[in-house]
Amino acid sequence: MRLTFKGGVHPFEGKEMSKDCPVEKYLPKSDLAYPLSQHIGAPAKPVVAKGDHVLAGQMIAEAGGFVSAPVHASVSGTVKCIEKRLTATGSMVDSIIVENDGLYEEVEFHPVDPASLTREEIIGRIRDGGVVGLGGAGFPTHVKLSPKEPDKIEYILVNGAECEPYLTSDYRRMMDQPEKVVEGLKIVVGLFPNAKGCICIEDNKPDCIEKLTELVKDEPRIEVCPLQTKYPQGGERQLIYAVTGRAINSKMLPADAGCIVDNVETIIAVYRAVKLGRPVTNRISTITGDAIANPGNFLYSIGTSYAELVEAAGGFKTQPEKIISGGPMMGFAMFSLDIPTTKTSSSLLCLSKDEVSKVEPSACINCGRCVEACPEQLIPSRLAKFSNNGLAEAFESWHGLECVECGSCSFVCPARRQLAQSIKTMKKQVLAAKRKK
Repeated sequence: MRLTFKGGVHPFEGKEMSKDCPVEKYLPKSDLAYPLSQHIGAPAKPVVAKGDHVLAGQMIAEAGGFVSAPVHASVSGTVKCIEKRLTATGSMVDSIIVENDGLYEEVEFHPVDPASLTREEIIGRIRDGGVVGLGGAGFPTHVKLSPKEPDKIEYILVNGAECEPYLTSDYRRMMDQPEKVVEGLKIVVGLFPNAKGCICIEDNKPDCIEKLTELVKDEPRIEVCPLQTKYPQGGERQLIYAVTGRAINSKMLPADAGCIVDNVETIIAVYRAVKLGRPVTNRISTITGDAIANPGNFLYSIGTSYAELVEAAGGFKTQPEKIISGGPMMGFAMFSLDIPTTKTSSSLLCLSKDEVSKVEPSACINCGRCVEACPEQLIPSRLAKFSNNGLAEAFESWHGLECVECGSCSFVCPARRQLAQSIKTMKKQVLAAKRKK
């Protein structure tokens, strides 16, 4: 029996469009923009100025605090300016603009044997490499790997579920570079004396499961954990419960349950930062959807515009009605491609039809499907009603803050009500009010 959680849904996967496409390396052609907020926490602070010449791998912005991360140039060139740029989330963020000289000259990197480093040195290399949660959350990894009580960490979970429809970049990492996934996990497991590593993969990726199982057969502290294919299996809380049987809520961290969860791409970044001395300057992203001419997976330089990546994928074969940064369940709708990619840009989904906007919601029929689908065992229809009526106190008393914003409730609603959107809006309002107190 495959490991899983209660609730969830089974949306159309759409992964066949790009899963078997080999990763293509894309070198940017025009200017690159580096937003200073590519992570949870304080924005990075620029350490370069207009006119400065920079090299690929050079730090151009330092961490703005403990919960922050530096930003590095991904190309060589000249700093044109520091100005606000629109990001995929719709916010205007201070960004360093670098004119690409096309030479791709790099700073000197310093590889080491991880076994020769102390715990503090390993975490320092992860911090200096600007490693954050590359699955989308963007939480600085050095903070995550510095819990108050390291001896109580029992599980290091590598999130290879990739449960969002259409996304295949993690799949390609696991198929093409499985040894680096294992090496990165060994580095992290080595930081915690009582922990074992679990590479968690949904069972719709049997070739990944087989390859990595063979690779770790002689690793006593690492195992592969096959998961039932179901959305949102890759959610942090759902993954922890599926593998360990431990439950956490919004007031807890995974470390409170003896767990640390890192995405596959993050583990690769840890390997590169610690062993090779290379900071986060590129990553793999899936460019896909039925509006894309040649869907595929691209290793791109962070700061490249989405417009260039669409061009690399052959452009549009039909004009899309919907463009999403991320997956269809939890991604952000975009109205322009003139937006820079960041460390957390895992995919771009371009759909020829916007099916959601064409459907008119109707009255709730009290069918209970949203309750069955909710992985947090909430009552989404009731929470959405509280939100629509501005009843913040009732929303909180019915545990609305426990919503993980996965969108499963909206997906199954026969009345086509935008439950997740209503709940997300009220969550923001409640949390903002708490911060003011």
